Order: sequence, then C-alpha cells, then structure tokens
Amino acid sequence: MSLFTRVARGRLAAWLTVVAALVVGAAVFGLPKPDNPAPVSATGLSVEWQSTQVERLQDQLPSSEVQPAVVVVSRDDRAPLTESDRTALDGASAALARFAVGGRVSPAQVSPDGTVALVAVPLSTAEGQQKVAEQVGELRTALADLPDALTVAVTGAPAFTADLTKVFEGADVTLLLVTAAVVALLLLITYRSPFLWIVPLLVVAATEQLTLRAVDTIVPAFGINLQEGAVTGIASVLVFGAATDYALLLIARYREELRREEDRFTAMRAALRRTAEPILASGSTVVLGVLTLLLSEQENNRALAIACATGVVFAMLSALFVLPAALVLLGRGLFWPFVPRVGSPAREGRLWGRLGAAVVRRPLPVAALATLLLAGLALGGLGIRTGLSETEQFRVKPEAVAGAETLARAFPAGTTQPVAVLTNPGAAQAVLAAAGAVDGVASARPGPAGERVAQVDVVLEAEPGTAASDRTVTALRDAVAAVPGSAPPTVAGAEAPEGALVGGTVAATYDSEQANTRDLRLILPIILLLVGAVLVLLLRGLVAPVLLVLTVIASFFASLGAAWLLFDHVLGFPALDSGVLLLAFVFLVALGVDYNIFLVTRAREDARRTGTRDGMLSALRVTGGVITSAGVLLAAVFAVLGVLPLITLTQIGIIVCVGVLLDTLLVRTVLVPALAFVLGDRFWWPGRIRRDPDAPASEPAGTPAEPVGAHD
Repeated sequence: MSLFTRVARGRLAAWLTVVAALVVGAAVFGLPKPDNPAPVSATGLSVEWQSTQVERLQDQLPSSEVQPAVVVVSRDDRAPLTESDRTALDGASAALARFAVGGRVSPAQVSPDGTVALVAVPLSTAEGQQKVAEQVGELRTALADLPDALTVAVTGAPAFTADLTKVFEGADVTLLLVTAAVVALLLLITYRSPFLWIVPLLVVAATEQLTLRAVDTIVPAFGINLQEGAVTGIASVLVFGAATDYALLLIARYREELRREEDRFTAMRAALRRTAEPILASGSTVVLGVLTLLLSEQENNRALAIACATGVVFAMLSALFVLPAALVLLGRGLFWPFVPRVGSPAREGRLWGRLGAAVVRRPLPVAALATLLLAGLALGGLGIRTGLSETEQFRVKPEAVAGAETLARAFPAGTTQPVAVLTNPGAAQAVLAAAGAVDGVASARPGPAGERVAQVDVVLEAEPGTAASDRTVTALRDAVAAVPGSAPPTVAGAEAPEGALVGGTVAATYDSEQANTRDLRLILPIILLLVGAVLVLLLRGLVAPVLLVLTVIASFFASLGAAWLLFDHVLGFPALDSGVLLLAFVFLVALGVDYNIFLVTRAREDARRTGTRDGMLSALRVTGGVITSAGVLLAAVFAVLGVLPLITLTQIGIIVCVGVLLDTLLVRTVLVPALAFVLGDRFWWPGRIRRDPDAPASEPAGTPAEPVGAHD
C-alpha cells in the first residue's frame, strides 16, 4: 500500500497532495458540459418494448408533438354544474384557445351526472419539458378568473410533467443542506471536538460536488440521458454516506496510531497501511454492486449506475489521499480537547467488550435468536403490495393528481391518458372494433393517421397504473395483435411486430413494471456473485464469504418487512413502487457487506496473533464504536431522501436506512461474531490463519480506540 502511504511521507508530500487535489477538482469543474442525449423513450425502455415502439411510430403521425392538457371543472360542494357555471366555462374555453395547437379547443364535455366538466387543450411538446411546464403554468393562471364556487384543476400528461418539474425545483439544494446538516451533527456527536468534524465534512462535501459535476460529463458521454433530481439525489446521498464512513474508519485508526507514535506522519502511514485494504474492498464492492444496474432495462437505472460508481470512486480517493493529507497538516491539535498522546490511555470500548463476552459464552443460542429476529421482521413483508398508480407517486398531492381524482369520480378513470393503439391505415377499422370489444375498455375512437401509420385512442375504465389497468392492457394487446394484417411498420432495432401495437403512458407504465421484474431476476444473482467473489478474494476462504452474503440477504428481507409495516400502518403508502425492490436490494447488499468487511478484516488481522476467538473479540471491541457511528450516519443520510417529493425515493431511503441499522446493530454486532465463535478456525476455511504471536497488537496496552462519542 506504499502508494497511499506516500501522502504522509512528510509535510511537502501532504501539501503536494492537497494542491494536486485542488488542480484535479478545478479541471473537473472546468470540463465542458456536453449536451444531454435525448432519452431513448419517455420511460427509458428500449425498442424491445411495445410502448417504446409506439412512441417511435407516433413520430410519423401529424400530431406527434401534441399532448392534451385536460382542464377539469367541478363545484366545491360536488353538486351538478349550473347553467352559469357552464357559461363561465364556455367563456374560459374561448380564452384557452390561444394555448392550443391550431388555435382552437373542443367544446366542454360534461359528465352524465352533470357534476364534472372537462376541456381538452392540445399543447405542443416540440420545445421540451420545460416549455410544456411553462405552458401549463400559464394555462392555470388563465383559469384563475372562473367563479369562486368552482374547483378548477389542470391534469393530463403535460400537467403531470409540469408538476413533477415543479416539485423538484430546489430539491437538490434542500437535499444538500439537510444531508450536510445531518452529517455535521453526527460528526459533532461522534468526536465532541469543535474542530475535528469540520475537516471530514469539508472533504466529503467537496467530493459530493465534484461527483455531481463529473457525472454531468460522464453519463452523457456514455450516450445515456441524465435525469437530474432522482438520479443525482441518490448519488449525492450515497457519496455523503460512503465518504463519511471511510473518513470515520481512517480517523479512528489514525487516532489509535497517534497513541503509539510520536510522529504524526508515521502514525498516518501506519493508519493507511491498515485501512487502505478494507476501504478499497468496501468501495470496490459498492462500485461492482451499483454497476450491475448497467444491465437494467431502465435508462435511469443505467445512469444511476454510472453516477453512483463515480461517486464511490471519488469517495475512496478522497479518504485515502485528500483527507490524510489534510489531517497530518493540521496536526494533533485538531482532536482538541481529546488530543491523543503517546502512551495516553484510551477509554475502553466497554460496551462492545461486554457484548462480545456475552456472545462468546452462548454463541449458538445467540446466533439462533438473531436469525429468528431477522426472520420475524421479514414476515412483515408477506402482505406487501407493489405498483403505485400515477396519482400515488407524490408525497404531497399536486394539482394534476387532484384533477385526475376529480375526473375519475364522473368519467372513466383513464380519460386523461388514453391508450394508443398503432396499426396500419388499412386495418384501422378492424382494430377499432377489436379494441372496443375488450373488457375494461370504456371507449375506442379513431385517432390521428398518417400515410403508413394509424392510431386508435382507447380509454380504459381503470385508473392508470393499477392492477386492473395492467390486466386491460394485456387483454387489449392480445386482442388487437390477433387482427389479421394489423401490424404497423417495423421500428428500427426492433423485431417485426405480429400485429397492432399498444402504447401510451398507461401501457408504458405496465411495461416499466415488467422491466423491473426482469431486472430483478437478472441482476440479483449477479450482484450476489460479485459480492461473494470480492469477499473470497479478500478473506481467502469460502465459509466466511458465504455466511456474510447470507446474512446480508437475511438483512434485506428483514428490512423490507419492517419497512413495509411502517409504510402500510404508519405512513399510509398504498403500495411499494415496482422499481424500489431492485434499487433497495442493490444498495443494501453493496453497503450492508461493508460493515462486515470492516469487522472481519480486522478480526482476521488480530487472529494471527491471538486466534479466531480472541481476534473476533478484539475486532469487535476496536471497531464497535467506529462501525456503529458509520452505520448510524449512513442510515440517517439515506433517510434524508425523504425530503424529496416522490414516494419512491422516500421508500428507498427508509428501506436502506432500516437495513443499514440492522446490519450495523444486529448482524455485524451479534450474528457474525456468534457464527465465528461457533465455527472457530473453520470460519476461514479453506484458508488458514497463520499464527504469529509477535504480530503487532491492534491496540496499545489493550486499549482500543474509537470515536469519542461512541463510548458507553
């Protein structure tokens, strides 16, 4: 590890490292920002999927760049609309014509019970989402003059786009400030020093900003569309958590070495020699784990893979180069008022020592009880529901959702977003008849047509994104594909269709759910194999890696069950978003194994001197404080995702938060040590621990070092 120890060779080397880091950072910020590639589709799915093929074929239609915003009007008391209400709406409809493509809107449609009216305003989407959001805002302003007794809402696809854009305005800044505040508070509690917490926080914050700027360049360079908000938000949280964890590990070992060495540069070199391997192993595991998302069907997941991998690489580099240089330049006084001196006593990790002693007395019953606890929590997920409808995506209900709910009271729920069936003009009438005969279809009518492509607009009875809607989409696809000669032209890169194709927002949502299921089946075993391979290489054995992977899997199911109980009974979430399972699993497996790596690599190091039993006890005492601090911090940082406006991000944050806490407080603290005590030296099989009684002790005079705030 000489490459890393060179940072602490002396004052000059440390200064050169800091200067080099500043130069590299300036170079990254100075990189030209490339144009963001257009998304492969509205959902990020490839042309393998029908909804994407329909989206491509719609470019051949005269109205390919037009989407209707739906103005929904009802009375506050839900009574039927009066004649004066309808007259006011007719007057407003005339004013809305200036927003419409073609300069005109259709007359208002009134529901059979007379309580709700709608006006469809075709908006141009040619200038992108931002322009659509502006048009929707102007449309809403123009409707403000309707009588006070009326409730007016703009919904439909353009309105959902506008509301999604609006709820993310300023979200990145909010996320950064809240995350930084959480990290600062936990570092203050951990170190109880007025100065020490500032250094890692500044390094971590700079790393996070550098990551986001690099991601702006790297992701588009791979030809992948970067959707800011969800992708950058998760990447930001991951960088803050991982970089701070690595900083805690390094500082804990540096403090330990300062009690042995008078020269702080020598102490830092010793700390780097001992921490570089677990940090690199941990970071590599996370990088490999998130890179499995490159196999996802979802373009957003592929962007997330590159963004998160970039961030973790930067986190490792900052922990192994920049932070050590800053610490040695600032000297021992940085730890004031708890300055570590050579020979000074370090307070024992009595809590962790007592816990280890309790586990070693009855390791088999302890392991069984811990396993039963994880299994019990996992049972909480037996009734889990997946799949959020479009109106259930937001934590705070925006106007588009309120309008869709009002519309669903009096019109078919799918009115705002008709399903698009694409066929060739010669088969349009036959496809229209087949679509109208499908159970769950409220209506079918001819849509726009071009020379080679014709569209049939189908309104479903079910709310978009629900199980009933999915069933209708499946039945509709079967029905229209069976119409002889109904296939539209073949999309470039796709196989020739057998018949008419079904797309639109509703069908795209269904395709996304199917893609998530496919991703789960493909990526889950791959990430487990990758993590297992890293552990085998690191520990040079098989038993320990297999057990560690099994504990991480158990922790995932336990966290999922516990989180679902919280979602269902406390937060009132109707279901789990279909994309959450994959992301939560990837992050929990990659991050959860980190703490086991920190513990087990230290146990293996100490076992050379004292044997497996005492080595694990020593490792538990020495790492107990720092790993607990790191785990609590990472859990808190992921919980911060709850400040973002989408239920999906809140769910990911809570599941990962619960899982990290279980890994930190139960799996790493109790279950893994108990398994090691039960197996003894067989824990490392087929590898061996080469006993070396003269190996350097982990702690001077039997006194382990850990963050000050972690003592009992």
